[in-house]
Amino acid sequence: MIRTLLVDDEYLALDLLEEFLGRLHGYEVVAKLESPLEALRVLQSESIDLMFLDIQMPVLSGANLLRSIPTPPVTIFTTAYDEYAVEAFELNVVDYLRKPFSFNRFVQAANKASLFLKEARKETPPPAVPAHSKAFITLRMDGKLVKVQHDEILYIEGLREYVKVVTSRGNFVVLESLKNLTEALPEDRFMRIHKSYIASLDKIEALEGNSLILAGVRIPVSRERRQELVKRSF
Repeated sequence: MIRTLLVDDEYLALDLLEEFLGRLHGYEVVAKLESPLEALRVLQSESIDLMFLDIQMPVLSGANLLRSIPTPPVTIFTTAYDEYAVEAFELNVVDYLRKPFSFNRFVQAANKASLFLKEARKETPPPAVPAHSKAFITLRMDGKLVKVQHDEILYIEGLREYVKVVTSRGNFVVLESLKNLTEALPEDRFMRIHKSYIASLDKIEALEGNSLILAGVRIPVSRERRQELVKRSF
């Protein structure tokens, strides 16, 4: 699935993009947002493959949003104006959709992005040892490497640049990102339940409202991920 973010300050434009994507196979809309600042937060916490991005938005323009991301996703600009074409070229966006655009023109842009992503993935060599084939994660702390078995992990909490790995034998606070740990852990046993939390699915004791209980500790579950959590664990 191509994880897609839609960003436009016009709600009707977001609805149209979502409708068009819904007619295609292989795309997942992670979020549709009217605020570029909220989009920046999502890009920092989620793995996004493709972004449809309006250029003219209040507070932060689409072009400046793109410039502020160290490793931006494949991006398609959407705009009602022609004068940003040169800027789009300079920012290496994969396509430039001028509003109003037809479904056929949209499909052309989506296909171009899909081909670009396939080629990029071919160029990325597979790891020598697949992360999920190991039964542990390795944490670097205090000048040493520490093995933490998957079976020991209760949950992981993001603390800005650091994470706290809560285990049955104690807590480990290390310089790492939740995104990296989400990718390193087997998805059949662990789930990102909130922008700041990863939970071990087999350690869950109860789900109460938007709170998850593990070993007597309550951690939050986002509304967007609650339904998926119920399907996977209850």
